Amino acid sequence: MMNNYFIILASGQSKRFNSIKPKQFIKYRNKPLFEHSVDKALNSKLFKKIIVVTNDKKQIKKKYPKHVLIIKGGRERSDSSLIALEFIKKFKPSNVLIHDAARPNFTIKLLNNLINSLKKNRASVPVIFLKDSIKYKVKNQFFNLNRKNAYLTQTPQAFRFKDIYDLSTKQNNKVQDEATLIIENDLKIKFINGEILNNKITFKEDINNTRTYFGIGFDIHKLIKNKKLYLGGIKIPFHSGLKGHSDGDVILHSIIDALLGAMRKKDIGIFFPNNKNKFKNIRSTKMLKTILEILKKNNFCINNLDVNLICEQPNVSKYRTKIINSISDLLNLDKNLINLKGKTVEKLGLIGKEKAIACEVIISIIKYD
Repeated sequence: MMNNYFIILASGQSKRFNSIKPKQFIKYRNKPLFEHSVDKALNSKLFKKIIVVTNDKKQIKKKYPKHVLIIKGGRERSDSSLIALEFIKKFKPSNVLIHDAARPNFTIKLLNNLINSLKKNRASVPVIFLKDSIKYKVKNQFFNLNRKNAYLTQTPQAFRFKDIYDLSTKQNNKVQDEATLIIENDLKIKFINGEILNNKITFKEDINNTRTYFGIGFDIHKLIKNKKLYLGGIKIPFHSGLKGHSDGDVILHSIIDALLGAMRKKDIGIFFPNNKNKFKNIRSTKMLKTILEILKKNNFCINNLDVNLICEQPNVSKYRTKIINSISDLLNLDKNLINLKGKTVEKLGLIGKEKAIACEVIISIIKYD
């Protein structure tokens, strides 16, 4: 093993991530974001010591080997980087790799490439080439930037320790990464091929592997005279309505049960028991609102749903658009993510005799940890 050290910067406040918990501690692929970088550095067996720089040590629950050290960071990224460099100076490192905890998807191959590059270079940084057209603005005027001359820099970034330490201790301004220091001081830097998947997680939308859960809902109610018929939250002109403790809306009841199933929260009867007078004749739209609050509280959002309404009458196609629009408004979900099918049962059973209506729903929800 060469005299290599790996610094993981995990002190950021994650202002753009819009979360109470800093993003480096948000679960990503079943473990805190920063742990991916620690585990890959450990598995590579390339480093004498791995330094995790954070302002919240209590968030680090996992016990690591002795050569993984946790230290307190600074206010800005450059402050944390300098603190880490000062800390490892006593170990007399030859090389140091500095990495942002917000990039969990780098490979061990990239670590090897960076360290091998340092055999002939004083600094090595992974970059990827731009595919999109780039514009830049000066005052109120826009200009084109030749993308052949532009690169996106990534981390980890590799340096001879003495070079980056000397530059970091002399810097007067805050820099976004250590490569900036090398460039500003006219030192040579070797750019190597980065990795497309080594993207930086900045916004919640960047966590594209959030867990998806599925739920199935089913409901059936008898049709009775002298009652209004509600389907999907809207009143449908019909000679009968659906018997039930509530308004009997089989579509919304099925959606509620599907959501509860996907969240592993049992079923609709637990939340709205039919032996409680306070729920008698309650609109299903109110019931759905309660479940949506639980959904939001637990960091879920709806991905899409498929509704299968089973009846002989009324004709579903006649009201499909109105029902989809209603569901879209109730769920705050794009109507293009909602499908509604109408099915008959070829005159079989209670439904076939127009004495009942049933509904089944399959729904997928996404969880943001």
